[in-house]
Amino acid sequence: QVQLVESGGGLVQTGGSLRLSCAASGRTFSTVAMGWFRQATGKEREFVAGISRSGSITYYADSVKGRFTISRDNAKNTVYLQMNSLKPEDTAVYYCAAALLYASIRYPEYWGQGTQVTVSS
Repeated sequence: QVQLVESGGGLVQTGGSLRLSCAASGRTFSTVAMGWFRQATGKEREFVAGISRSGSITYYADSVKGRFTISRDNAKNTVYLQMNSLKPEDTAVYYCAAALLYASIRYPEYWGQGTQVTVSS
């Protein structure tokens, strides 16, 4: 089992930045791949970014490439999502997720409760 708790969401203006954090517990953190997803009101949940167990491999949705950066600190059992140049269309609930295999990061086994990010125009 993996427990995930997100933090760092909030209200920001267009062009601003936020950093989301996700603290993990319950399983050795370095044995799971991590990802971020988001769900806007009335839309399906979508993949945002993923990172391998060691942090050496990252992958991004086209919509955030070049603006968002995923990283992890295995010593702190935490994964981060640095979001820059935010747009109103980035407004969503952001979820942290964990997968036993990086290859299946789009279909994670574990989810956090989500944190709201609102970008005002």
